[in-house]
Amino acid sequence: MNLLIRDARVFTIPGPPELRRGAAMGEIAPAHRGDVLVSAGKIESVGPSSVGSQPPGTQVIDARGRVLLPGFVDCHTHACWAGNRLDEWEARLRGEAYLDTLKRGGGILATVRAVRCASEQELADGLVERLNRALRLGTTTIEVKSGYGLTTADELKMLRAIRLAGEAWKGTVVPTACIGHAIDPDVPRDTFVRRTIEETLPAVSAEFPGIAFDAYCESGAWTVEECLRLFDAAAMRGHPCRVHADQFTCLGMVPEAARRGFASADHLEASVREGVESLSASRTAAVLLPCSGFHLDGRYADGRSMIDGGVAVALATNWNPGSAPCGSMPMAIALGVRNCGLTVAEAICAATVNAACVLGMRDRGVIAPGMRADLVLLRHADERLLAWEFGMDAVDTVVSEGVAVGA
Repeated sequence: MNLLIRDARVFTIPGPPELRRGAAMGEIAPAHRGDVLVSAGKIESVGPSSVGSQPPGTQVIDARGRVLLPGFVDCHTHACWAGNRLDEWEARLRGEAYLDTLKRGGGILATVRAVRCASEQELADGLVERLNRALRLGTTTIEVKSGYGLTTADELKMLRAIRLAGEAWKGTVVPTACIGHAIDPDVPRDTFVRRTIEETLPAVSAEFPGIAFDAYCESGAWTVEECLRLFDAAAMRGHPCRVHADQFTCLGMVPEAARRGFASADHLEASVREGVESLSASRTAAVLLPCSGFHLDGRYADGRSMIDGGVAVALATNWNPGSAPCGSMPMAIALGVRNCGLTVAEAICAATVNAACVLGMRDRGVIAPGMRADLVLLRHADERLLAWEFGMDAVDTVVSEGVAVGA
């Protein structure tokens, strides 16, 4: 069935779906009121309103001048988990630092214990419920990491659950093997790192060819040297790499990521000028995660300096049970504008086309003929209201691969 979105205020980055950096992130095509015709899951045409010219049997959505955006792409989440961490959240409210929580066996390790006790189906069912909530908020493509297993069997269980959930969901799920997420305290450190690289990585590579690998480079987690051993082994097998870096401590991982051409370096709240400059001269994107700052410690990456320095910036939620219990891309956009220094146009670019490129997906993120028809119709006629509001229902209708799935 064809779909016609009539009289929409089409708001998108012009040109092909490729990483925008620096000033290009704010160069939104002049928004115009027009029609978007969708056929067989793809955008067929974008042009002036033409009342009465749709093909027979076409479903028509009257936008009435409201804003039509590309579907949001949440390119960094840990949305597959079991259990909860409400007790440690209360401890943080009483003043406990996040790194101190990690040291006493909480944080990521608490979720590891819950995930190891859960079945693959239980993990998949919980993830599908979260994915459906994100879809109603406009997310049509979402990355979901493993990383709460830490053993080969449990990391594979997580990745299979993520794949299973993706098969049941109306949007697109992109799994990432975050096998360097934490250090298992029950195994000698050198043994654990070696096992992860020599056993878990090859097993994941065999079952999930082409998957991206990720690690958490931070005090109390993986060191720069350990991360590079992991990433070099993944690159030798042809896998893209991403890295959590500079969340609390600048350890020097960002220049290494830029030098090796990683798909992204994520977090960057503690980044210094050298790291930002290395990203501007590379093909590595910076993924900002302002929901963590909002929930955790009030620290945010300096997106303004990054964009002014020529860095390609993406926005994501970091949805997880500890530091960012939020799957709302509109909330990430609102925080990115307020606290990372992005303009509204830059935030929309960061949440659509740039985020899609981080995931290696060049068929979405812009509204243009031939692109996958993932679209979000807002309740608003002015795109600035998307960032001005927070905690509100900005999304009216979501279209995933040409099918209106509501909101």
